[in-house]
Amino acid sequence: MDAYIDHTTGDYTGQRCTDLHNAVWLRLRIRKGTYWADPQMGSRLHELARAKDTPQTRTLARQYAEQALQPLIDDKRATAVDVVVTSPETGWLRLSITVTSAGGDVLTFRHPVKVV
Repeated sequence: MDAYIDHTTGDYTGQRCTDLHNAVWLRLRIRKGTYWADPQMGSRLHELARAKDTPQTRTLARQYAEQALQPLIDDKRATAVDVVVTSPETGWLRLSITVTSAGGDVLTFRHPVKVV
């Protein structure tokens, strides 16, 4: 079991994490190629910080999130990942991510992505 990371602050909460919360959060937040133990871990979502809010940018955000979370399926820790991208306010995309764990639990995450 890992120490649970609060997704809003990035701090440890003092509780133990028994599911995929930390794995999903780390894979979305870390820039791909910068984690010393696994250069393939992380996402390319940070590349969208200078992109305009267009349908193409939303498609890229969905693809980048799916690519970042694919190792959870490959490791058989999850059976499915679904990503929906919305634009609730100017300058931000919101990723609504649903992950089905190998045990059948359905976890839902929201991840903001800064755009221009």
